[in-house]
Amino acid sequence: MFAMSRPSAVLLVSCALVSGSQAAPQRSPAPADATARIVAAARAVVATLDEAGKGTLQYAFDDAAQKKRWSNFPSPMFAREGLRLGDLTPPQRTAVMSLLQAALSADGYRKVLEIMKGDEVLKTGAGGRGPGGGGPPGGGPPGGGPPAGGPPGGGPPPGARGGRGGPGGGLMFGEDQYWLAFLGTPSTTTPWMLQFGGHHLAINLTIGGSQASMTPSLPAAQPAKFTIEGREIRPLGKENDKGFALINALDETQRSQAILSYRVADLVLGPTQDGRTIQPEGLRASALTPAQQSMLLDLVREWAGIMNDAYAEPRMAEIRAGLPQTYFAWSGPTVNGGAAYFRIQGPTLVIEYAPQGSVDHIHTIYRDPTNDYGATFAK
Repeated sequence: MFAMSRPSAVLLVSCALVSGSQAAPQRSPAPADATARIVAAARAVVATLDEAGKGTLQYAFDDAAQKKRWSNFPSPMFAREGLRLGDLTPPQRTAVMSLLQAALSADGYRKVLEIMKGDEVLKTGAGGRGPGGGGPPGGGPPGGGPPAGGPPGGGPPPGARGGRGGPGGGLMFGEDQYWLAFLGTPSTTTPWMLQFGGHHLAINLTIGGSQASMTPSLPAAQPAKFTIEGREIRPLGKENDKGFALINALDETQRSQAILSYRVADLVLGPTQDGRTIQPEGLRASALTPAQQSMLLDLVREWAGIMNDAYAEPRMAEIRAGLPQTYFAWSGPTVNGGAAYFRIQGPTLVIEYAPQGSVDHIHTIYRDPTNDYGATFAK
């Protein structure tokens, strides 16, 4: 179980599958069919493991500590639990990636692969100080402290460790440093959760029969732009560009309502902030034109559409129904290329986009205050 795999080869092949020639659009599968395929892929992962591996992978569905064991911090600053990709054999690792491909949309899977590839770039570049890690650019830990000018939104989460660790006493980055865990037994009827994450990524997908919730989840990126084999990659590029397009589509009156009077520089509802609520701020979507509302929904889809299309479509319908009570707020420059924060908040939705002092280090959060961790599925 613990033979080292070749992560770059696996991910490059997977990226090629995602970014190759595009087939004609297909109708989304029925949620029940998607659930069956995901469960089959999850069981295929289990089938590759010995008893020790199965014990490492599996947690009780009501294990509250494991549900919250996600962060933007790298290892060993934050202690994750589950199957570590770097400890898997190539067939085991392939099974894990096949599960992610089944659980996510094509674009969501692409995004996850690119976030992981960015962490490999961080590891091997000057910021990672070589294969052993050593520290992110700037010499300090990744962002996670309280936002400037707003309520506290970070700090070391439960499981965070002080000091440095790993080879040479450094932080650990790269494609090996991602973990998979199941909370509950994969089932087509009983709620269970697929948890996958590492530095700058947390996917918490709870499935309850034909329903699914992928909140809270944290897609982030550092570096936010890099080049591989002559191809520029921006894991969260569409989130950035669509946000700037929307703020610049507003007229002067709308902008005056959307732009906050204080500076926000980090996530307000990020890791460790489960259950916390904040007052909606900014411009109400009911004050947008139909074209601007479409732009807002298209921006929201960058988060809601990470999970399998079969679940993303009903989720988008739910968000669309709450659009009149949804707000768009902005803090920072309005010219694309600047480090600007924005928030989208509705009855069942909170999205935050927060550059960490530079446009090359981005944190985001996606929540449903009514159904984080699939809270309604277990009732």
